[in-house]
Amino acid sequence: MSVVKAVAMAMAMLLQTAVMAPAMAAEPASPAVPAMPSAAAIAADAIPFARIGEQVVTRGDYRRALAVAMRQKYYHAQPPEAEVAAFQREIGQALVDRQLLLAEARRRGLQPDAAKVEAQLAPQARRLSQSPGLDATHRDRMLAAWRSQFEGDDLINRLQAGVRAFAPPDDATLLAWHARHRDRFIEPEQVRLSVILLKVEPSSKQAVWDAAHAEAGELHRRLVAGADFAETARLRSADASAADGGRLDYIHRGMLPEALHGVVDGLQPGQLSAPVQVLEGVALMRLEDRRAARERPLAEVRGRAVELWTRDEGEARWRALIERLRSATPVQIDESVYAPLPAQEPKARAG
Repeated sequence: MSVVKAVAMAMAMLLQTAVMAPAMAAEPASPAVPAMPSAAAIAADAIPFARIGEQVVTRGDYRRALAVAMRQKYYHAQPPEAEVAAFQREIGQALVDRQLLLAEARRRGLQPDAAKVEAQLAPQARRLSQSPGLDATHRDRMLAAWRSQFEGDDLINRLQAGVRAFAPPDDATLLAWHARHRDRFIEPEQVRLSVILLKVEPSSKQAVWDAAHAEAGELHRRLVAGADFAETARLRSADASAADGGRLDYIHRGMLPEALHGVVDGLQPGQLSAPVQVLEGVALMRLEDRRAARERPLAEVRGRAVELWTRDEGEARWRALIERLRSATPVQIDESVYAPLPAQEPKARAG
């Protein structure tokens, strides 16, 4: 999730908090939040935190967005001390970026979807109407704040949809992109196994596990002496593959517990493992085949390549727009509200 979207969610949560606590005695510091307890605190919250062109984000806006973002991200709503300064700046920048994007959306003549906004607003209006002790003025102010939030979210979504609306890549572009991202199209090594599972409930006593290990050891000796693996699996295995003689489909790393991969990695095709304890019991495995990792050519993965190129290109264009807006718009941020950044460790001097 982008930080801009996270801040939008945080602002929406602030509105939700305000709806749940509407009956505070003092006048609210802003339409989006419940009343502050003192005139001094209200005045402090009204001090500008950032000026973005002609728009102003107040200290109160920043403080509340930061508080909600911390509750969303950190246990006990408290970031580690080493992360505080960077996190504060991240949220502050996201508030600035939201204003930049809203201004750009309006410059392009975009309009919010009125029907969608009204549908989003209806549940909030019902909740406000059912809130005891909420006067009409406060209710209207809250509804106006919700409407502004929903309209802003929709404008940014429409702007982003427009930025991400572009033609698919031509063959040359896609081929060059695929060549630069070959690592994203590596088919990992695959193995095909046959398995015999002697099932044991995980909560069983040690004596039950010991008996399963002893039985697996006996089966292992018989298989090494020439007993038929498939027939043994049909007769003795509790795995779902027993009916197929214990044969499994091809699997790749990550589809087995790492401890089993270590066992499989040491096998050659046709080789039988020693008994291995797994969560479900005790297993014997035989490696049937091993397929080496390979790079999949564009012809095999064209659809997926187009999908990934489109996603990457959309992200790049969206980031480029935000960077251009930051460069083109005068922005002043009162960084006195931020904790100081940690001092950089001095670099060791060469020789």
